[in-house]
Amino acid sequence: MQLERGDEGSGVLALQERLTALGYWLGEPDGRFGRSTEQAVFALQGVAGLRRDGVVGLATRAALDDGARPVPRSSSGVVTEIDRDAGVIAFVRDGAVDLVLHTSTGTFEEYTHDGRRLLADTPEGRFAVSWSVDGWRDGALGRLYRPRYFHPDGIAVHGYPSVPAYPASHGCARVSMAAMDMIWARGLMPSGSTVLVH
Repeated sequence: MQLERGDEGSGVLALQERLTALGYWLGEPDGRFGRSTEQAVFALQGVAGLRRDGVVGLATRAALDDGARPVPRSSSGVVTEIDRDAGVIAFVRDGAVDLVLHTSTGTFEEYTHDGRRLLADTPEGRFAVSWSVDGWRDGALGRLYRPRYFHPDGIAVHGYPSVPAYPASHGCARVSMAAMDMIWARGLMPSGSTVLVH
């Protein structure tokens, strides 16, 4: 049976429990297929190399059954790994994936700001969390919710009302606002910790 946003019932609850067991964060399983569950499905689909449509059909169920999870690139320490192609953030502890979120990163399209032509990219490389703002911050390119900055160009992991299943930002890694609250509550991106973008 296909499941998608707006559905309710025991099938949704089983889906949520399976996603949670695999490390895909969606909050507390409640049997209602809302935005957080859709975000978790996006993440699973990205990891499995499927089209990110948020719909749990045959291919997505197969990925669930197979236990699709990100393969970490780091082996030690507290690392936030951002996979731009898959659209996921994996929180890795000593080489083991602890938690997985869907993210929307830079579009890689050109845009103009203050008379300069810039590229909306999420730069590849190894960085560190340098500073954070516990609340909304009005940045040069828009508002960011509880950003945790890791790049000198002002690039952060931050909450945002819209986190689509495709790259949509100027370079930051967007997550849902509920997910950003969870990151803060669990201390998942402590100051000085590594951020690995690939």
